[in-house]
Amino acid sequence: LNLMRAAVDTENFQSILISNSIIDKNLFSFQTYAYPLYLYPENKSQKTLYETQERTPNLNKEIVEKIAATLGLTFTAEKENKKNSFAPIDILDYIYAVLHSPTYREKYKEFLKIDFPRVPYPKDELTFRLLVKLGGTMRAVHLLEYDEVNKPITTYPIDGSNEVEKIRFELSNPVIPTKEESHNKQVEASYRNLTIGKIFINSEQYFDKVPQIAWEFYIGGYQPAQKWLKDRKGRALSYDDIVHYQKIIVALTLTDHLMKQIDKIKVE
Repeated sequence: LNLMRAAVDTENFQSILISNSIIDKNLFSFQTYAYPLYLYPENKSQKTLYETQERTPNLNKEIVEKIAATLGLTFTAEKENKKNSFAPIDILDYIYAVLHSPTYREKYKEFLKIDFPRVPYPKDELTFRLLVKLGGTMRAVHLLEYDEVNKPITTYPIDGSNEVEKIRFELSNPVIPTKEESHNKQVEASYRNLTIGKIFINSEQYFDKVPQIAWEFYIGGYQPAQKWLKDRKGRALSYDDIVHYQKIIVALTLTDHLMKQIDKIKVE
């Protein structure tokens, strides 16, 4: 879990991300704090009789016990397929969902400007499970591990130099999916109630069918869809770059959708 102590970079709390590798301390251009889910034993040549080779959850025992008591569930150090249990990854996903709740961000807006976010305890198992599921999906989307991220909702129709020059977003006329496309849930969702457009990377080449919400979406004070291209100005995009950028657009669009779903669940 990666976040800042305060939303100093923007009026709204948006500096919250997930990573599966080491991050730079200036991930958000300001000091970023990384909270690993597990702690691992040091790799020493000799081990004492009482040292363990197993990883341990990086969680406060008292808080975990309070959550377990409130929910009537058993905490396990590793994820298990047991009906009445929960694991560290579930707590992480719950937190990730709460911190992406627009209502939560607005309610605690002033506090989030000055200190670390405070996450409310889950009030019941149903709410906990719903938020865990949405938070887990959000986590997978942001790590680009979610299957739908690999299904482009955009196109890159024009051949050319692929060089990033002057970047601009141009709104398109509303597009109605073809009969064939309407059977693709991801394509259908990309058009429903969304304004779409073209992202030009030069005078001729562009990414088409891009949701405006993805182009304008903020994370950590940046608009990733814009910054990613600006950072590559003067360079030619490779095939892998084009595929990766299309994944970014899907991820940003899904993030907006998931935040709306999270907001339907009351976070106190």
